[in-house]
Amino acid sequence: MKKTVFILNVLFSLSITAQDFKLPILKYDYDALSSSIDSVTMRIHYSKHHQGYVNNLNKALENSKDENLSLEDILLNISSKPTAVRNNAGGHFNHTLFWEILTPKTNTLLSPTFEKAVNENFESIEELKLQLNKAAASQFGSGWAWLVLTPNGKLVITSSPNQDNPLMNDVPVRGIPLIGIDVWEHAYYLKYQNKRGDYLGAIWNIINWEEVSLKYENAIKSELLQKLK
Repeated sequence: MKKTVFILNVLFSLSITAQDFKLPILKYDYDALSSSIDSVTMRIHYSKHHQGYVNNLNKALENSKDENLSLEDILLNISSKPTAVRNNAGGHFNHTLFWEILTPKTNTLLSPTFEKAVNENFESIEELKLQLNKAAASQFGSGWAWLVLTPNGKLVITSSPNQDNPLMNDVPVRGIPLIGIDVWEHAYYLKYQNKRGDYLGAIWNIINWEEVSLKYENAIKSELLQKLK
């Protein structure tokens, strides 16, 4: 009896301490963004590619000293992690952000606070879009283009290869990502084929500026900024 109780206690302890990352729930249907991203791409991208990153991240972390770390803490010290953790932790974070900043709603607006920051750093939202599209178009091969808030409080545009992102401790530009544009071919090839520029032009029709504004306002007071210094 005592042996049975001990085993049950161990199993219960493991069940409440072991962390499994999960696929985030989409706030819209697969076909809701079809003006810019077709439903087949959305379904494959979300349920196959992103789910694959989640599954492989959990597998890579299993029984390791990092299995109970938050995703952000893993990324902040990514240079000490195995390649499988780097690729899949980045893939999970990057795609989660991507889904969050897209919306079927039209004419979402920047908050006054975020709009002021955009104008101070880029002169206008149109200039921000131009620079971010330039970074996305010039990223060789697979990767991402980013708008980030740096530790010194500036809005900066950068890009990264593969599933790297600006939270990682060994990338050239570090900051809290506010916008991430996926330029892997699986993000756009079914609808746009090799015309990355057309995809980049269309993506702005589904950017949720209310969500991006909220991310900025949360980022300027986030403890992450101190950790990134």
